[in-house]
Amino acid sequence: MEMILTLITVGLVFLTLVMTRIAADVILMAAMSALIISGVLTIHEGLAGFANPGVMTIAVLYIVAAGLQETGAIQWLSKYLLGTPKTLKTALIRLIMPTALLSAFMNNTAVVAMFIPSIQNWSKRINIPSSKLLIPLSYAAILGGTCTLIGTSTNLVVDGLLQKELGIHLNIFSLIWIGLPITLVGGLLLFFFSKQLLPNRESAIEQADHARQYGVDMRIEKGSNLIGQSIEQAGLRSLQHGYLFEIQRGNTLLSAVGSEVQLYENDILVFVGSPECAREIQNIQGLKPVGGGAEVLEIEHNNRCLVEAVIGPEFVGLGMTIKEAKFRTRFQAAVLSVSRKGDRIAGKIGAIPLQVGDTLLLETSQDFVGQYRSRRDFLLVSVINDSTPPNFDKAPLAVGLLMGLVAMSATGLLSILEAAMLCAAGMLATKCISITKARRNVNLTVITVIAASFSLGAAMSKTGAAELIASNIVSLAPHSPWLSLVLIYIITVIFTEMITNNAAAVLMFPIAIATANQLGSDPLPFVITIMIAASASFITPIGYQTNLMVMGPGGYKTQDFLRAGLPISIAVGIATLSIIPLIWPL
Repeated sequence: MEMILTLITVGLVFLTLVMTRIAADVILMAAMSALIISGVLTIHEGLAGFANPGVMTIAVLYIVAAGLQETGAIQWLSKYLLGTPKTLKTALIRLIMPTALLSAFMNNTAVVAMFIPSIQNWSKRINIPSSKLLIPLSYAAILGGTCTLIGTSTNLVVDGLLQKELGIHLNIFSLIWIGLPITLVGGLLLFFFSKQLLPNRESAIEQADHARQYGVDMRIEKGSNLIGQSIEQAGLRSLQHGYLFEIQRGNTLLSAVGSEVQLYENDILVFVGSPECAREIQNIQGLKPVGGGAEVLEIEHNNRCLVEAVIGPEFVGLGMTIKEAKFRTRFQAAVLSVSRKGDRIAGKIGAIPLQVGDTLLLETSQDFVGQYRSRRDFLLVSVINDSTPPNFDKAPLAVGLLMGLVAMSATGLLSILEAAMLCAAGMLATKCISITKARRNVNLTVITVIAASFSLGAAMSKTGAAELIASNIVSLAPHSPWLSLVLIYIITVIFTEMITNNAAAVLMFPIAIATANQLGSDPLPFVITIMIAASASFITPIGYQTNLMVMGPGGYKTQDFLRAGLPISIAVGIATLSIIPLIWPL
């Protein structure tokens, strides 16, 4: 009865994940509760996933990835890695190699999230549609994540199960013998068949014709790496949310500047665009707001954000200029720009008189919204998402901490969990990321999904359901461990395309172990096969989070992933099933 109840629970979880919009963490927590309450699992067995070292490693690595994101380390690296290729094939080489490399050592979801804006801007600069680049970005991140144990959460989850069930500890580079070849196979397929596989779509994110327009003045600071570069080389000709309107150079005003114009120290660049334009140009290293922004207010770097505020009828400085109203001192906020009836107001910021309905673009602390949202000075106060400027000065430090993590775990000096904890502590101690943001960046939903799914695997193993399924797999391929390996791979790929990759891996783990035991084979090649198959999600956008992330910005349709992903999925599957028995004999 317990076996039947377990199989019914697993079947219901599978159907609910595929056919409903109920959150995955709710479904899996409900399944875990049902297995505990029904007596299939003890409380200790049901909650064991929350103490698994693989799950805890994933949680700690979220802080490491957030530290890299806050310091702008990815933008810092991408600037030097992407370059200015002339053709699509050259662009794919410059994109796939660094993406795969970075994804091998940090969460691939974080890599894709940080690369998307850079790729969108880059595509405009090199005149290649972003739809030709964003699917390769996702696929390269997926493939790169298979090269090391910390590259994807799936690897860490399965490694945690290996440690618990078989006492086997994988090294950080144990998977490189299979991860590197399949990354080359997938990358070469994208390179040689880019015209056939990659669609030409128009991005779903377009500029609104009547967006609020602001003008933001930025100064090229002393020692900036932009000095001596042309406007095009500096990436200022391909902004997504605005454009460079003019340059003030001493007493000279340069209007309608061409792409070849060189930039000099103390040039004041006037940008015009939507509110997101200010966020976009903050990510360009070497530019500072003319008035000093929130830096003058001595607001800590990681506590700054951009806010839009609409002047209300009871605002204390109506009719006064911004300077006369002592706005900066009174509200602890720096006005970057003023928009009136949807149009930007030109001129020196401090000399603009304020009227009811004016929309101010402010750089201030994150406390501003809560403090003034209910006050009568402003009719509306809203924060612009992800507008905290990266702290580029600490980008090399964040990269150094990550390299330390890799070195300590690769040499066996510390376990991966211990090295990750030390790296995360370093990120916090050096203020690469604040404690508040570190806490906010740990994705509890993903942690809950993974930990709760362990209960399903435990129930499958305890009740004999895994052995039952394994015996059916063996009966389809008697006396042939390799054919059983093929079946395990195919079933895992089907699962991961339809439900979460981590849930697929946890469900298939006991089945793989039972299959190996019944065949009298080493279980390790079967477990490695699950690791790769659970990550090899290329065919559907819902199969892997990075595919969903690029779908909107690339303007993709579901069939685009099928056309590009099916050949890659087949090629990666053939390579995996050919190489694994050579490295880990059956």
